[in-house]
Amino acid sequence: MLHNRMAASLLLIGLAALVALPFFAEKFYVQLFTRILIMAIFAMSLDLLIGYTGLVSFGHAAFYGVAGYILALSTPQYAAANLWISLPLSIVGSGLLAALIGLLVLRTSGIYFIMVTLAFAQMLFYVFHDTKIAGGSDGIFIYVRPVAEIAGHKLFDLEKFTHFYFVVLAILVAVFLFLRRVLGSLFGRVIVGIRVNEHRMRSLGYPTFRYKLACFVLAGMIAGLAGWLGAVQFGVVNPDFMGWHLSGAAIMMVIVGGMGTLLGPAFGAMVMLLLEVWFQGLTKHWQLLLGGTVILVALFLPHGLGGVYASLRRRWEARHG
Repeated sequence: MLHNRMAASLLLIGLAALVALPFFAEKFYVQLFTRILIMAIFAMSLDLLIGYTGLVSFGHAAFYGVAGYILALSTPQYAAANLWISLPLSIVGSGLLAALIGLLVLRTSGIYFIMVTLAFAQMLFYVFHDTKIAGGSDGIFIYVRPVAEIAGHKLFDLEKFTHFYFVVLAILVAVFLFLRRVLGSLFGRVIVGIRVNEHRMRSLGYPTFRYKLACFVLAGMIAGLAGWLGAVQFGVVNPDFMGWHLSGAAIMMVIVGGMGTLLGPAFGAMVMLLLEVWFQGLTKHWQLLLGGTVILVALFLPHGLGGVYASLRRRWEARHG
């Protein structure tokens, strides 16, 4: 009980620090942490597949990128899109794409699942890269960010970087609470059971394919939410939004943070992006340093940073009963 209160206190302290950040930090750091929060949402969506359901997807960025393209294509060239229309449209569009892809790829498993998800993502990448339907390799610029109005009153202004930061932070908290509720339900216990032993879950009468498909679609929709936010922040969408390197970066965030720990991937996103900025200031070969860091984590911390926390928690419980 004491340990749980301490963990909750640390979580609240971290949240309070994030809330206070824009009041003390410069614009660069506010925008950096906005990007971190967006990637934390994306990494959490991927961990729903990898850490909880045991589905290693190497094409998760497809849903991130498609949501960004939906926003860009639904935005007038020199006017703002409606947030209350473009955001649900992007999320639903990513969900429909996930349902279509999931119906096919979930019939495979293991290395075949990894390769097929990568293949679908690369197909979409080249559709947008090699055709002019969405600007080709240059992508599409979003000159005006979406507006959030109700009865003619603007609730917040996404053109202001502090407003956008707090919107992203609020969405991250909402996604965390939602996923915590989902994973604590029967659905969450079933998908964890599928990861441990799918044959046993099927023998118990659970339609495992439907559960995996529902999880795949849910993860795709949350990735789409992150993609919409990413497109709003950068003001441009291009094929790199759905490239394999973005999926790989998200997988590394999940590994570094700790698979199946919910907050672990979010923490992994923060660590990876902060290290990226630091290493870029040290050398032009910063990717070697970042890759070496991931290798060291995989070798010496196989359960990620979240595993370190879990180990400390077990030691605490062993000492204090």
